Amino acid sequence: MENMNPIENARLQLKSACELGDIDKNVYEILKNPQRVIEVSIPVKMDNGDVKVFTGYRSCHNTAVGPGKGGVRFHPNVTMDEVKALSMWMSFKCGVMNLPYGGGKGGIKVDPSELSQRELEELSRGYIRAIYKYLGDDIDIPAPDVNTNGKVMGWMLDEYIKLTGHHRPGTFTGKPIVLGGSKGRTEATGLGVTYITRNICHKLGLKLSDTSVLLQGFGNVGSYTFKFLAEMGFKVIGLLEWDKEIGEYALYNKNGISYEKLSKFKEENNSLVDFDGASRISAEEFWSLRADILIPAALENSVNEEIAEKLDIKVIVEGANGPVTSAADEILKNRSITVVPDILANSGGVTVSYYEWVQNRYGFYWNEAEVFNKLEPSMNEAFENIWAIKEEKNLTFRQATYVYSLIRISEAMNYRGWF
Repeated sequence: MENMNPIENARLQLKSACELGDIDKNVYEILKNPQRVIEVSIPVKMDNGDVKVFTGYRSCHNTAVGPGKGGVRFHPNVTMDEVKALSMWMSFKCGVMNLPYGGGKGGIKVDPSELSQRELEELSRGYIRAIYKYLGDDIDIPAPDVNTNGKVMGWMLDEYIKLTGHHRPGTFTGKPIVLGGSKGRTEATGLGVTYITRNICHKLGLKLSDTSVLLQGFGNVGSYTFKFLAEMGFKVIGLLEWDKEIGEYALYNKNGISYEKLSKFKEENNSLVDFDGASRISAEEFWSLRADILIPAALENSVNEEIAEKLDIKVIVEGANGPVTSAADEILKNRSITVVPDILANSGGVTVSYYEWVQNRYGFYWNEAEVFNKLEPSMNEAFENIWAIKEEKNLTFRQATYVYSLIRISEAMNYRGWF
């Protein structure tokens, strides 16, 4: 399953959840393929005068609960099967948080680092020209993903408005604030990871101030997770990072690393390599450290079988998307290490994207405190509901999360008469 086609992997997870949740077999038949997948060719006039044609995709997995929702990635390895699988996982993630969406996902096969700003803008606008009839704040709603950002969403929104003649900012989320983006969106994923980490500690009887954490990654998700963990009283003792000069390295301080000093050092030096508030150790030493919790918040498939065998922890909270391989997951299950899956742990981002969509449709905007005050009870409720299923059916946390989400999606399809 390690090297399996992503859509086959997604289907296996779907089938397992249907069986574990005793869900009608017709649900699997409906959900194993997206409702709509589009492949488009996007011609772009390059700076040298040549025309280059790029391939783009958009998958809308299921609309039983509401319109499609999900990011657009620009990456040379984008494939139709990857986009289909990611849209299915987004359906699960939206189901976990009780959001009125089905899963969507898009992508363009491109290395954006090889394009000029003008070429990148032309590509972004060309993608919207190719698929705009299948987008809308009540049809399918793109957002940033790998190698895309608020600026790209701004270009896409502008092209959509030109093509349709309607100012519908809710058609895209992850926008700059001035174009209708939501306050708190940047911090939301890391904050959500922290809420879930706190909740699992309460269930396992771990006192926050005595709980040690290992964190992989200090990017957007990792840095905000670190910030909010520190504010809640957790002790981050190890941080794994990457540097273009030396590759992977880690920082370690058994008494805890100071977030304030660390973030200030990063701001001043644009690197953490020579940070003096911790010892520098190897990545191999990092994975062997003893701690209560590990939060991988960087790359997918970063916790493999070898690492899973040597981890000395109690809990993994998945901050990144798919950081634990399926083979490693089985090892962790056998070692009684609790894994809180990404579709719950990092769902704060898509939840605040939902708040952005709501604000756009109302034309009324909230401050950051209002956004966070709405996010916390939503994530707490999802956590408690999943924990109840886990205990009732004697499932792993990952299994319970998928079952919980699938129950909601299948109920919506049933009430709509789809099976």
